[in-house]
Amino acid sequence: MPINRNPIENPSFQAVLPTNPVLKAILSTSAPSFQASPASALALVARDLAQVDEVIAKRLSSGVPLVGQVAQYIISAGGKRLRPVILLLTCGALGYQEAHKYSMAAVVEFIHTATLLHDDVVDESTLRRGRPTANENFGNPASVLVGDFLYSRAFQMMVDAGSMRIMQVLADATNIIAEGEVLQLMNMHDASLDEEAYLHVIRSKTAKLFEASARLAAILAKTSPELEAACANYGQALGTAFQVIDDVLDYEGNAAEMGKNLGDDLREGKATLPLILAMQRGTPTQRDLIQKAIETGSVDQLSSVIAIVRDTGALEASRKAAVSEAQRAVDAAQRLPDGEYKDALVALASQLLERRT
Repeated sequence: MPINRNPIENPSFQAVLPTNPVLKAILSTSAPSFQASPASALALVARDLAQVDEVIAKRLSSGVPLVGQVAQYIISAGGKRLRPVILLLTCGALGYQEAHKYSMAAVVEFIHTATLLHDDVVDESTLRRGRPTANENFGNPASVLVGDFLYSRAFQMMVDAGSMRIMQVLADATNIIAEGEVLQLMNMHDASLDEEAYLHVIRSKTAKLFEASARLAAILAKTSPELEAACANYGQALGTAFQVIDDVLDYEGNAAEMGKNLGDDLREGKATLPLILAMQRGTPTQRDLIQKAIETGSVDQLSSVIAIVRDTGALEASRKAAVSEAQRAVDAAQRLPDGEYKDALVALASQLLERRT
């Protein structure tokens, strides 16, 4: 499925336009003022997040000291808590205020953290969020096993909700995430990967938990099937935009800001969207250079690859792809009841386009 790169026109999105000059060139700037800033969006759920942190701290307890030590190390590393934020904001938009939202937000954070522990082992990563990865500090066996603990603890907490529908959604999500991880592993060092295959991987590996987070809020609030589908579409689109921007930053970002090493994707042989588009747009010589780098996982020519990705317009095109996904998220959010929580969900879509970490 090709990525739509048409400029977006929805006024509700135009109103929270990023300041990035590349994005300003992509998006139209004529729009009314917008009420929710990213800061106010997070402020809406600040108290809820404090409650979620209490649940996380309580449910991390284990009779095995190393379990708590490794889990606390990665959970306290200053992550964005995006998935819990999406769940909590969507609950707010749908008027759901019961305590189950805190435990479900903790569940999605546990699942996400488990995937990070496993990912860093598979990718042999050494740096995450500006400090050594858990596997670098504690070793691969401890990281894998504590990731397993977090998965199993998450499933214990799902049972507490007493909803087969919630268990179905989260069980399906974790299975699809695992399939996405395996697909990505199979695609390593494959320079022939196209946009459709790339999207399939990131929608399985990354966007699926965003989708589940928003869908859970709709299930908790007992909404209509149509509104539940809109929430799920919002999460999937937002998660896709998030991952595309993440892949852009690997060739455009700053290692100190990002908290991870530049060129990690290339080192791991990942054909991400910037590289796919650069090979489509570049000269045969440029295409051959990138192809060889992907196939060998060599970063010896990283500076040349970065130059090609920039010179061919692949970075700008990738950002346009992220904008299209963000617009899809905004369109889905328009189905939610009007109010500050809905506004915050729209603002969040814009904020992700400007992120540098």
